[in-house]
Amino acid sequence: MTEITADIAIKNRTWAFEEAKAVVKRLRAIGRGQVQIPEKGYVLFETGYGPSGLPHIGTFGEVCRTSMVMHAFKTLQPDIPAKMICFSDDLDGFRKVPSNVPNQDMLCKYIGHPLSKVPNPFNSNYPSYAHHNNAQLRAFLDQFNFDYEFVSSTDDCYMAGKFDKTLLLMLKYHEEIKEAVLPILGKERSATYSPFLPISPSAGVVLQVPILEINSDEGTITFEDVDGTKVTQSVTGGKVKAQWRADWALRWHALDVDYEMSGKDLKSSAEISKKILKILGKPNPAGFHYELFLDENGEKISKSKGNGLSMEDWLKYAPHESLSYYMFQRPTSAKKLYFDVIPKAVDEYISFVEKLAEQPPEKQLDNPAWHIHNGVVPKTQHSPVSFSLLLNLVNAAHTDDPKVLWKFIHKYAPKANSNNAPFLDRLVGYAIQYYKDFVLPEKKYRSPDERERKALEALANYLKNMDIGLDSEKYMSVVFSAGKDNGYDKSELREWFKALYQVLLGQDQGPRFGSFIALYGPEETVDLINKALNNEL
Repeated sequence: MTEITADIAIKNRTWAFEEAKAVVKRLRAIGRGQVQIPEKGYVLFETGYGPSGLPHIGTFGEVCRTSMVMHAFKTLQPDIPAKMICFSDDLDGFRKVPSNVPNQDMLCKYIGHPLSKVPNPFNSNYPSYAHHNNAQLRAFLDQFNFDYEFVSSTDDCYMAGKFDKTLLLMLKYHEEIKEAVLPILGKERSATYSPFLPISPSAGVVLQVPILEINSDEGTITFEDVDGTKVTQSVTGGKVKAQWRADWALRWHALDVDYEMSGKDLKSSAEISKKILKILGKPNPAGFHYELFLDENGEKISKSKGNGLSMEDWLKYAPHESLSYYMFQRPTSAKKLYFDVIPKAVDEYISFVEKLAEQPPEKQLDNPAWHIHNGVVPKTQHSPVSFSLLLNLVNAAHTDDPKVLWKFIHKYAPKANSNNAPFLDRLVGYAIQYYKDFVLPEKKYRSPDERERKALEALANYLKNMDIGLDSEKYMSVVFSAGKDNGYDKSELREWFKALYQVLLGQDQGPRFGSFIALYGPEETVDLINKALNNEL
């Protein structure tokens, strides 16, 4: 495969490269016309996560897309180091108990405490609720081989002093930051708002109380604690938590973040954070706002509603590479995320993988597979059989035994086996599961009418005289002939194929039928036709 040079990459217009160019533009502005390595020694791409719950499909999407932008940047600027961090906002206050965690009564006692101080309700050895969820996040990301560094808000930043310098700067500009946020707040919240949320020395909770006094020279704030005591407390050393819009700007400033994307629902909040960052004296990171996913009814997916498709759902029925492909497609457009999008996404991913090696360099950069696999698709990632074809094989073969399905696959692709085609082997398992849960319950066979019966009989007779292992187009030609010779003119062939799917497979849609015959076998297809004609399906 020809090496992709920066000269080739700079001309590419995919969204990932456009985002990477925005990072280059930011570096050039900071370097007064020169693109240089930042003072910290690398370009920083950030993704954020709130450990109040377990990681979900939105977490995957943000990390996946950010990884694609970082890879595009490395292609544009191979001499500038870059890294991605996944930031866990684990000093945030525990607001409500999720319905899907154990020990609910115990957790209710810790509402308001920093997530990293809430006891662990799970049967695991982690010291807190946040530590458990953070470990789940890392395990979640590691299974996809993302190149990232995990950063804990509590352990790595607030308590370690990494935020101290910026917190003191925020204290200096307390009133300006407050004024930037107040216009979007309601009357009640405005009365108590401060960018600093002190952590109560008596109760250990994150407080949302008025700040009575600030002393930027001493680095302290004064507030009334939950027991009525007037407390003067440092803003450093993990004794305060920045309110989340201010916290976002705090991260950008203290860590010198160069790039972060976020959902469209956070657009107004991001604008406030950018205003705060400007007050603190740093340029905004590059980034864009991706659209949200919709359920089958076109409504926004909500964790609390439980509508739409979860991460676990997708991975039960399809490989994670297909989900990465779905994430790559049009991130600024709202997309339905429901079970019926899975087969098409899998097959489109396979199609792009097959094309990549044959494409010239400039076209490779338009190929989603290049972005999903960082430019190099593993040889084991190819599949000679589409996912939709496998679904119909499971349908026609009436089996959930992978060994039986592989016998059909060997006829179609003699050199393929579960060892040298592991991706195809994975697809077989996914196809069985998807078929059982979504295709089988909706199957509804019908009897053929007189014209359909004659065409099916003709097709069976054609196939009886054909060998196995022929090119799918040869089988396809007799499918056309059987239809044309029995009353289906050119404009009606669509109806002929619909009849094949409804009568033989019990569904309204299906694969290219010549490919199905090549995979299932001409003799087996004849048996299938005879069963349909005898109303035995």
